[in-house]
Order: sequence, then C-alpha cells, then structure tokens
Amino acid sequence: MMSKRLLAETMRLPPRSSVRRSSSSSLHSKAAPATIAQLQVEMPDCNHRPVAYEGSSYEQILKTRRNHLTPNLLAHFKRPLVIHAGHMQWLFDHEGRRYLDMFGGIVTVSVGHCHPKVNQALSEQTAKLWHTTNIYMHPKIHEYAERLVAKFPGDLKSVCFVNSGSEANDLAMLMARLHTGNQDILSLRNCYHGMSPYTMGLTAHSTWRFPLPGVNNGLVHVMNPDPYQGIWGGSNCRDSPVQTTRECQCTVGCQAGDAYYNELEETFKYSLPRGKVAAMFAESIQGVGGTVQFPKGYLKRAAALVRANGGLFVADEVQTGFGRTGEHFWGFEGHDYVPDIVTMAKGIGNGFPLAAVVTTPEIAASLGQALHFNTYGGNPMASAVGIAVLDVIEEEQLQRNSLEVGTYFLKGLAELQQRFEIIGDVRGKGLMIGVELVGNREKRTPLATPHVLDIWEKCKDQGVLFGRGGLHGNVLRIKPPMCITLADAKFAMDVLALAITESQPENN
Repeated sequence: MMSKRLLAETMRLPPRSSVRRSSSSSLHSKAAPATIAQLQVEMPDCNHRPVAYEGSSYEQILKTRRNHLTPNLLAHFKRPLVIHAGHMQWLFDHEGRRYLDMFGGIVTVSVGHCHPKVNQALSEQTAKLWHTTNIYMHPKIHEYAERLVAKFPGDLKSVCFVNSGSEANDLAMLMARLHTGNQDILSLRNCYHGMSPYTMGLTAHSTWRFPLPGVNNGLVHVMNPDPYQGIWGGSNCRDSPVQTTRECQCTVGCQAGDAYYNELEETFKYSLPRGKVAAMFAESIQGVGGTVQFPKGYLKRAAALVRANGGLFVADEVQTGFGRTGEHFWGFEGHDYVPDIVTMAKGIGNGFPLAAVVTTPEIAASLGQALHFNTYGGNPMASAVGIAVLDVIEEEQLQRNSLEVGTYFLKGLAELQQRFEIIGDVRGKGLMIGVELVGNREKRTPLATPHVLDIWEKCKDQGVLFGRGGLHGNVLRIKPPMCITLADAKFAMDVLALAITESQPENN
C-alpha cells in the first residue's frame, strides 16, 4: 500500500509529459538564470539556498587538476562541473545552478546530501573526539556495531569496520581464504568489487584492469547470468516490475536460470580443485556493470554449490544495501539466501569514508591468526555518522520510499521504452535502476558512444545528472539519494524524453 505522503504527492503530479516551449528562461527553477534550447522541462522547487561560492576560479581548478592530480581522476561532461554545495537530492555548481542528482555520488549518498541529522551527529562527535584508533575503547564503535548487526539475519553478528568498498572486499577475500584453507575464488563476469591490487583481479571488466602479473592469482570469472544481454534470457527472469523484451517458453521455473547454473556447474567440474573452493562473490544487482539483474533463484543455487565445495558465499552489498532495493534492507534478501560474509560501503556513511565486513563469529575468528589492524576503521566520527544514517533510514521510511518511488520510476521508464526505440531495456529494483540504450533493439547492440554522450549531456544541461555504466558505457545508471520524490522522478523522466527527442539524428 502506498504511503499517505506519496499518495498525496501522486494526486498533485501533472500529466506525465510536461515539456513546454521557451526561447529563454531559467534553466533551473529558483536558481541562476540561463538560456537554453527551445524546449524545457519545469524543475521541482527547492527552498534551500547555498552560500555563494568564493573558491578558486574555474580556470584555476582545471589547471590544478591537470598539473597536480593523477590522470585517473576523470571528470564527466565536455565542460566538467564544479560542484560547490549539496542539499538532499540537489547539487549546486559554482555558479549557483541547481541539478537533480540521479547518481548519488556513485550510489553513495543514501539519505541525502548534507542531511541535517547526519551533519549534527558528525558535528557533535567532532566536538568530543575525532580519533584514538581501537587500541583504546570508545563508545561509538560499540553502539554502532550493535545497531548494524541487528539488521542481519542468522548468525551474521561479527563486524569489522574499514573505510571503502575495495577494503571491505579485500578483507572478505582474506577471511575466506584463511577460514577455508582454500585459494580459488569465483566472481561473475561484468562484476565490480574494487580496485585494490587484491580486488582488481576479482573485478571482471577489462576497462578496470592494469596489465600486472599475479592479478588473477587464484581467481576465476564465470559466465554472467544476464537475462538481457546474455546467451539466455526470457520475459519473466528478473525480480523487477519490468522484464526484458526477450521471449521464453517457461511455464515452471526459469530455463535461462537453469542454463546459467549449468554453466557454473561446468566451471566446478573442469576448472577448480574438487571440494577446495574458498569463496564466490556476487553483487545482488551488478552496479558498475550496468544494473544487471540475475534470473530468480540463481544466487541461491550458486551459494549452495559453493558451500558443497568447501567455500563461502560473499554478498557484495556496497551498492544494493541499506534499503535501496526497496522490498528488503539487503539486496541478498531478495534472492532468498543468507550469505556467509556481507561487504558494505557507500550508502553506509552517506558519503563519509565508512565500510564494513559482517560475518559469523566462526569465520571472523580467522582474523585472530595474526595481527590485523585498520587505523581508521570504525573511528568515532565514522561510527557516529553510521548510527545517524540508520536512524534517518528508519525515521524517514526511506526503504519504503525507495520501493514506491522506484516502482513508479521503473514503470514510467518502461513507458518511455515504448516511445523510443533506442531504449532497449529498463531494469532494476527500488532505486537501483538501469536504462540500456541500444542502436538496434532486435540485436541489442550498444548505442554509439557519441549518441549516448549527447543524450547524457543534454540531460545535464536540463538539470539532471545521470550516471553511466556497463562495459560500453551505454547504460544510464539511476541510483539517487533515497529521499527523492515522485515529482523528482517525473522530472528526470521528462528530461530524459526531451534529451532523446532532441538527440535524434534528424534533430542534429
């Protein structure tokens, strides 16, 4: 049942298409004026006014970035944005223009930019104690550990705090190998689990791989069970309000899921030491890979197979955790299994450097074999922020909001798919959404990069910041702060429709 707040908001929404014509008007409602194209979409109001920017000039920032920051820091857009301030779902550039953040700092801002309750918790903690390391006990890490593990089922009651998703997955790899005494770890092709030297091999994207020896040591990448782009797929494979346009003859179960599972079994038969696997890692929904969902039941069966061969199953909840998928607090719950280890980051701290590994006491005991330490893990500031984030998710019912706004979003995007041939697939759960742009819908070939970039830039010019993902960068990633409204979702869809319309070849 829809919440009263969202029901009231739905009643106030105008018809789905609210594009209007204007030769020169305000680009972003109640923000700096700008001249734009003839068509524009009305941006939802925002009463927040950021303080005026007083930093370095745009030219000086570009110069510093070019001369003093490492080249792996790539900026989005032809004219990169200088983001000066943030408030809930909104970002403001150095000239005062306002943007709807549909990417959440790469799926990191969970409860809203500069959320007042999180800000207050951090401010109060910094006034008392910043850092001691865990050689001394401080209250916040213990308070937070109690709160966090209460969110998990079964015996997942031991937590080790770190600072990033790469660190969390790195530690999970270490724990799995120590606990099982085995070496080989599996992951899915198209996955992303980090970029530390250890996790770089776990990540299965050529674009994220440096040519270094030993990166793949003890790591095996298996076929990705992708119902849209994979070998097998169908019209009822995914746990999503929107399915692929591929046909299937399934009456009971999922033939595509069975076929992908059989491929996984083949890997165990021919490529791994029998009964000697350390672990398998899987995102509940692939993030960097383009919001790829798996056939229902696949991960549950994979976990059983891994355990039967002596290994542990690791759920990477770096992007899908903390209520983002809507129906469940953790993405793995939607796959009906309980992992042995869970890694989390990003939304756990709403942008503050915070991450964690949660596992069973038995598995956690493996870290007692030698000294192991993380200087900043679970520091007082991070723990205070983590507690506040949990409070806000509960008090503001953001998990429910993710489900309701996300479902509205997905169904609206599916309507756009009927209008525009270049939208090949719409997929996701809650506010973990992907829109795959294609050049040929029947062949599912990626839309040409210049065309994708043109649409992406046009959305930015109209005040909406989407992310991009997938191996070819042709999937729009929609993972906003979980506080967004139905009006925000409608605005984003209207802007996307306008961008696609203006980007058609006959309009170029």
